Amino acid sequence: MKLTMFKSKLHQMKVTEANLHYEGSITIDQDLLDEAGILPYEKVQVLNITNGSRLETYTISGERGSRVCCLNGAAARLTQVGDRIIVISYAEMTPEEAKNHKPKVVVVDENNDPKTIVGETEYAAKYDIKSGLRDNY
Repeated sequence: MKLTMFKSKLHQMKVTEANLHYEGSITIDQDLLDEAGILPYEKVQVLNITNGSRLETYTISGERGSRVCCLNGAAARLTQVGDRIIVISYAEMTPEEAKNHKPKVVVVDENNDPKTIVGETEYAAKYDIKSGLRDNY
């Protein structure tokens, strides 16, 4: 038996572009993909914090250092520039692997710069419901 486990995420990404006339996917700065351990063409779930929409797509490598986060194709209808999103990747694991697995959470700031890498419970205690970010975090 295999379990589908939360592998990693980019938390609080700000959408910088939306390109309706592209065949589909999400373009993310390759530096951010590397930081989260997400590969180009990897299946991800995109959760829009701003409007509540959820979708599945795959990643495309964006220019390093650009901090781009662009929803392409049909996904562009579910988001707007400036929306805050969460990009989550998953992995199939045996129950034994899952027991010791710790997901990687990369929290970004308002410019999509990596701010910190934390565990879920550590982050939850420091979350600000209005901005999603705290100055002292």
